[in-house]
Amino acid sequence: MAKTATTWVVTTSGDRPLDDIAADLRKRGFKVKKVLREINSITGTGGADLAAKARQVSGVTDVSPDVPIEIGPPNSSDTW
Repeated sequence: MAKTATTWVVTTSGDRPLDDIAADLRKRGFKVKKVLREINSITGTGGADLAAKARQVSGVTDVSPDVPIEIGPPNSSDTW
């Protein structure tokens, strides 16, 4: 059975350059998709085992699954 890849959002502390953190994530097998400099985050894919490894990278403060957000149309009372 193949492992399911999950899309992850990696939040960083700002203590290290994002490119260095992304390189460390890649070394651990994490497939980096985007480096979001404006919000100090990185997105990528990997299994749950890779998420655990990513949490051990210096400068990483959180690794969470990426989930869709529905905000509704303008002037809607339902925002989530």
